[in-house]
This record gives sequence, structure tokens and C-alpha cells, in this order.
Amino acid sequence: MGKPTGFLEYLRELPLDRSATERIRDWHEFHLKMDDAKLREQGARCMDCGTPFCHTGTIMAGGASGCPIHNLIPEWNDLVFRGLWQEALERLHKTNNFPEFTGRVCPAPCEGSCVLGINNPPVTIKNIEYSIVERGFDEGWITAEPPAKRTGKKVAVIGSGPSGLAAAAQINRVGHHVTVFERADRVGGLLMYGIPNMKLDKNYVQRRVDLLTKEGVEFVVNTEVGKDVPADKLRSEFDAIVIATGATKPRDLPIEGRSLTGVHFAMEFLKANTKSLLDSNLSDGANISAAGKNVVVIGGGDTGTDCVGTSLRHGCKSVIQLEILPKPPLQRASDNPWPQWPKVYKLDYGQEEALEIQGADPRTYLTTAKRFIGDGRGALKGIEICEIDWTKDDKGRFVPVDVPGTSRVIDAQLALLAMGFLGPEQSLLEALGVERDPRSNAKAAHGKFTTSVPGVFAAGDARRGQSLVVWAINEGRGVAREVDRFLMGSTELP
Repeated sequence: MGKPTGFLEYLRELPLDRSATERIRDWHEFHLKMDDAKLREQGARCMDCGTPFCHTGTIMAGGASGCPIHNLIPEWNDLVFRGLWQEALERLHKTNNFPEFTGRVCPAPCEGSCVLGINNPPVTIKNIEYSIVERGFDEGWITAEPPAKRTGKKVAVIGSGPSGLAAAAQINRVGHHVTVFERADRVGGLLMYGIPNMKLDKNYVQRRVDLLTKEGVEFVVNTEVGKDVPADKLRSEFDAIVIATGATKPRDLPIEGRSLTGVHFAMEFLKANTKSLLDSNLSDGANISAAGKNVVVIGGGDTGTDCVGTSLRHGCKSVIQLEILPKPPLQRASDNPWPQWPKVYKLDYGQEEALEIQGADPRTYLTTAKRFIGDGRGALKGIEICEIDWTKDDKGRFVPVDVPGTSRVIDAQLALLAMGFLGPEQSLLEALGVERDPRSNAKAAHGKFTTSVPGVFAAGDARRGQSLVVWAINEGRGVAREVDRFLMGSTELP
């Protein structure tokens, strides 16, 4: 800790964002950069807290508390305060292969468990992390580092999302030859097609993929294992296989009118938009457009927010978001103490934009959709919605119950289902003969990552279910360690 009184002297500050009215006109990132002097002040706010919970990475009350990849946060905060940026980058890369991703899209559970956050606004850990890695790229400190020698072992990684990329980077680092199979036309998985451009510009994803390619990782796109390449072929040609396909099976809403034109899964909407944007700047008409439509996003979370932000950029007529849960409190509730993840009300970027454009937060809480209503020609015209209460059933479980007299119909020409994911698609797991757990994920214990099939490993959302990008990186690094141990008998990977 470079300045013992820094947390007393400096207030929490974040860089400014471009205004909502400006940024919804394009697909560029909207966070502006902070100057070095301000960043050093923010680094100085990191306390000598004795036990830094920010990098514990434990699960409390169902959520992450602290950094799941155990970033050495107090160390690089101190180095930033001292102006030692290159040393800060070295510390950052010891635990995180892709800080340019987490620095943009991670919800920052580290900040939720910051000791300073007990009675003051926490340290701006996420922004400092982002600033360190971007300084590294700007200064040319981040370059390809291929391994000095090769082992002759071959590993197939199926899926190129954050878990697959982290696994590939680490496995390649110790000299094994890695081939990453991706069924889409571009590398990146969730990072490429699941997160909109204004939140994570795809140039930054490609920048890291290019580095991995220079380091010797081979990428094969437009190739679905089990369909374009038989699973048995991979098992015969590779010494080990890593399943990192993510949890891509969306939760559906099988109510009346589900088959109407205009009702889509959120990921259909987001993926088509990003692909069309990258292919033609949306001129090919291959996206699902919200332009001029009343849009209803069903579900919350990051995916719902991304649907709101994307719809506004299309020029929708209106957008609302149905949340089945109650509105969170403004402050931590008594049953949500520090260092748990704070379950409090906040406006994410999409809601901020809707508030400025429409005059109100687009979210309607304790509300559910009952049926989709057609226009008589097969297209969506409206949605019947209803308020709900959460009450206990005869088994003591909380269930939603309709509130009588609250049913009404709202206009909608586009409905986007953003209700989370049920697990990985099953065809690949079946083709490889991998045992599933009760939630349909690949059965593999955390820390070991070994499946029921010798030489086949699983990591990320395909193993743990829908989770954070930072957990995916944790698992990718972990499975790499176990693959190396399996191939060589021991490992030096962290």
C-alpha cells in the first residue's frame, strides 16, 4: 500500500460515459478513459486491510464473493499508485489471461467484497484492471510468447468462448499443440456473439485471438464437433479433449402464441445483430430488427440489458423489460451482508439509456407474461401480462402466484426471451459418451475437470452451468492444469 491515508483522502471516481443520446446512434464502446493522475488516486484508495477479501473468489449465498481467478488486486493497485504500470501488468497476467475482457464485462464481485466497501464506496478495481491492460497494449508490452519447445502432445478444445480460450492459452504455454474447434464463423464464442459490440468491441476479441494464433494455437471455425467432425475422430487424433462449449440451451416460455413471428430467444437476436454488424454494418438485412417496434424483453440480467441497449440502437418505438422478481432494495438488506455480492438496485447501461430516452427505467417488477397475442396473420401484436406475488407452496417453496385483477395487454411487435440458460446442448456430450449431472451439465468435479470418459475433460458453463466470464476463465485455467498433469504426469501450471 503506497499511501496509507489514500482511502481517506480520495473519493471513488469512475471515467465518464458518452451520453445516452449520443451513444445509441452507434455501436462503439461508451466508456471513456481516465487520466493517469486520477487512476493513481484511485489505486491509492486500496487499503492495508490485512485480509483482502477482494481476491478470495468464494461462493456466498449463491453468488461470487471476491475474484474467482484470485487476481492480486492489492498488489497491482499499489503498483498503479506508484506509476509502475509494466509491473502492474505482469501481476495482472499472473492470474488472468484476458483482463481486457473482464475489465469490460465482469460485474466485479471483487468490488462487492472490497473491505473499504463496508462503510464507503469500494475501490474502482474493474476500471484499474481495464486501464492496466490497455496501457500494456498501447505501450507494446503485450506481445506473442510462443513456448520454447513442443511436447508432441495434441489437445482438442471444443468451443472458443472465455473458458476454451483460457484453456487453449494455458495448454499451449507448456508446449502442447492445441486445436480449438468453433462452430461459428468467428472465434470467441460468447465474447464474440453473446455480448454486444458497445460493451465489448470485437476488435479487442480478435486482437487476443491473433496473439494466441502467433503463439501457436490453431483455430478451426465453421466446424461443429459431432456433426462436421465425428467425435470418434477427435478421440483417435488427439491425446486429450476439453469440452468448453458453454451453456447455450436457452430457457423457453411455452405459453400460448409462442410460435408467432416476432417472438425470439434473446441470443438469436443478439447473435444475428452482431454478425450482421460485423459482416455488413447491418446493411445485409440479416439481423432481427427492432426498428419502429414496441419491444418487450422478458427477463433480466446482463442478457436482458443487452437486448434493451440493442433495441434502442435499432430505433425501437419503445422497450420495456418484464422482471418476475421484486425490485431490489437501494441498500444491502440485512440478509445480504458484506462480503456477499450486493443484491441492490442499480441501473446498467441499457436501463440508463432507456431512462434518458423514454423517461423511465424500462423494468416492470413482479410481472410475468401469460400469452402472446397474434394479429391474425401469424405475427405478434401484443402480450397479456399479469402481476405476481411470491408465496410458499405446500412444500415450503416460493412460487409465483398471479394477482387477481392485474391482467392487461400491452402492445408488442417483438418479444425477446432473456430468462437464462438450462445447460449445454446435449448432442456433443452424447456423441462423446460423457455422463451428465442432474442439471444436464457434463459431470466433472471442479478442480479435477475429468469426465466419465478417460482423456475427456469439461470446463466452464458446460460443466458448471450458466455463470460469469471470470468463472469461465477460472475453469479454463484449471482444466489446462489437469490436462497437462494427465499428459505429463505432473504440471507446473498454476
